[in-house]
Amino acid sequence: MKIGILGGTFDPIHMGHLSIADAAMTQARLDRVLFIPAGHPRLKQSEPQASIEQRLEMVRLATADETRYQVSDIEANRPGPTYSVDTLEELSATLGAGTDLFFILGLDVLGQLDQWKDPERLLGLCRLLVLDRPGEQDFSWPDFYRWVPQAEGRVQVIDAPLVDVSATELRGRAAAGESLAGQTPGAVAVYIGQQSLYQQKS
Repeated sequence: MKIGILGGTFDPIHMGHLSIADAAMTQARLDRVLFIPAGHPRLKQSEPQASIEQRLEMVRLATADETRYQVSDIEANRPGPTYSVDTLEELSATLGAGTDLFFILGLDVLGQLDQWKDPERLLGLCRLLVLDRPGEQDFSWPDFYRWVPQAEGRVQVIDAPLVDVSATELRGRAAAGESLAGQTPGAVAVYIGQQSLYQQKS
């Protein structure tokens, strides 16, 4: 079984995330995509505004209509910083032989691989599905493979339609009481309103 791993803060999840998952599913012929909201992402400069429980619920709502999408709370209760290699180790042990893991990430994030915990071990646990984002034309693949030779043969580039939306923008719109229609699934937009998420605290 081929399983894609899509991690992130999902604060909140939006149509761009779902577009990436769909592109990865189609182009890499995945059987499933596993969404994993991060508990305490190490490389983020600030903590997520929504709680891990709220972010998990938003991802569940966003993926409820697609049976090939699943949500994992594997990082939800892990103390301390979140490391992708630890998550992959745990998933590999849990899912067992016969499962191939594909870690989905942006080309911009790939350039930070040297900042990750044990990148060599990570590459031994999964293949990488790399989203080719606009503005990354200066990325040097020859330099990358010289720097990380273990990645040879373990990287596939995928293309996803550009969805002009960001979590930062959505949080701003929610704080201003503006509509989130078309930018995040309807059930997520309703949940954000019900929970008064991203509202400025007085």
